[in-house]
Amino acid sequence: MALPQHGPEEAAPHTRQRLQEPSPVGPAEPPPSAAPGPARQLRVVLSPLRQKRPQSPAGPLAPAGKRPCPQPESPPEPGPAAPGQDALGDADSDGSEGSDRGDAAADGHSHLSAYERKRLKNIKENAKFFASLELHKSAARLNEIATKRKPHGTKRPKPKKAEEELAPRRSMRLLRVEPSELPVPETPAQPGSEGYPQVPPGPVPMVPEGQVEDSKWTEALLNTWMRISELKIDDADRCTPDMERYQESLSRMVLSQENVRKVVKSRVCSMAIHPSESTILVAAGDKWGHIGLWNVSCGSEEGAHIFIPHNLQVSCMHFSPCNPAHLLSLSHDTLRCGDVTRAVFDEIYRSEENFSSFDFLEDNACTAIVGQWDGAVAVVDRRTPGVSSELSADIGFRKTRTVHVHPMNKQYFLAAGLVDVCVFDVRCLKPQGSEPVSSLTGHTKSVASAYFSPLTGSRVVTVCADDWLRVYDTTSLSSTITVLSTIRHNCNTGRWLSRFRAIWDPKQEHCFVVGSMAQPRQISIFQDTGKLLHSFHSLDYLSSVCSINVVHPRQSILVGGNSSGRLHVFKE
Repeated sequence: MALPQHGPEEAAPHTRQRLQEPSPVGPAEPPPSAAPGPARQLRVVLSPLRQKRPQSPAGPLAPAGKRPCPQPESPPEPGPAAPGQDALGDADSDGSEGSDRGDAAADGHSHLSAYERKRLKNIKENAKFFASLELHKSAARLNEIATKRKPHGTKRPKPKKAEEELAPRRSMRLLRVEPSELPVPETPAQPGSEGYPQVPPGPVPMVPEGQVEDSKWTEALLNTWMRISELKIDDADRCTPDMERYQESLSRMVLSQENVRKVVKSRVCSMAIHPSESTILVAAGDKWGHIGLWNVSCGSEEGAHIFIPHNLQVSCMHFSPCNPAHLLSLSHDTLRCGDVTRAVFDEIYRSEENFSSFDFLEDNACTAIVGQWDGAVAVVDRRTPGVSSELSADIGFRKTRTVHVHPMNKQYFLAAGLVDVCVFDVRCLKPQGSEPVSSLTGHTKSVASAYFSPLTGSRVVTVCADDWLRVYDTTSLSSTITVLSTIRHNCNTGRWLSRFRAIWDPKQEHCFVVGSMAQPRQISIFQDTGKLLHSFHSLDYLSSVCSINVVHPRQSILVGGNSSGRLHVFKE
């Protein structure tokens, strides 16, 4: 049977009345009519039977699943309940709600819900529990124990030195080394230690590295050196060829694969070539004191040998002009003469000063002028017993890189320093305040080298870090010498390459050789007028910068050395 339909206005009073009044157990009773009027059909609302729940002293329980509403501070006035609320209490209560509400009234939390009051109660109980554990006292005791075990200081004690150094330390500035190239202290070599042992003072046997004295390859090299040194060289036919024939000989000089060899283990710092016309013998010195001898004419792997007569950089080398069986080499603290007839490197001059370069003051090579890195120069006589110098003179330089003696007037020598290039008279040298004879001005940065022309000394070529090659006219050694020509040239080799040195070709008075930073890698030959005559290059066998070069005094042979210890020989 269908129930009669009513609009929302008619159903609203009955619904509100049903929500306000609790439903008794039993069948539902229809609400009385609100006012007399026309007869209406009764609407029957069926609701399930509910059992009565026990009420707490604080009041009836709320329906299950409903969130308890905040209770007012004072009991509300009796009246109709608000829509949507129920008069039942909180069904989630644990039975102690009455005591909680009493405590909440005393603590002033009566406006909170039962859940929030329960939460505050749990927080207080937990706080009392942790306070009873006295954790702060336990933490203090643990901290005290840890403090007693660990020292207060954070720095480790410095270890004691095992033994004192036998030799005093020297500054890296005086040693002329970079911070990354710090040499090993001068202490006795320990067994099994890496690196090379320190070369002791005095004579050093001429034995190649890693070989014994009776090695057949060592004997063959020394015999070849001795044999070619006994041949007399006639200087009567020594003359300067004309420029046309000279350029033709340069164009015929080529580089082949068998003429490229790694002779020393590190960067080439100096080279010398034997004046023999029958055999090509080249000597190279590197930055670790090694001297490599290479018999280019041998054509085999056994043609190159390494000797260790020095501790650090071999900055300058020369075969004796009167006796090519002697090879003189200069390192930072000693000047030695390698005598192949006795198979020994004799010590000529030793000092605590740092040496940079040297040159012979006489044709018999008995005396030499030695430049020092701190600016001074020294005169050494090989005939004097001992290893000291005859004279040490201050020339007013802060640094002396190269010294070179005039080819005709042996009393004059050329010194190049930072920005100073001057000609001095060795007869007028004084321990303090030596005055120059001539000055070559115009340099704005450090000068790497300065050399007289080989035959007459009428020209001087300098290499400067301002990227200019300068040629001076030194026909007359006046107080101030003018510049003959300037050549733009990239001279910034950096710290990993040896600095360029422009050297004259001994066969040609007006031409000099210098390395180049240009690509492809090459070695340039310029005329004193500034004209580029020729560039030696090889796409197949020359791929590095040759900073140090040497030219044979009689044959068309040019040797270039790079920073890896490799030599390149250009020849006809």
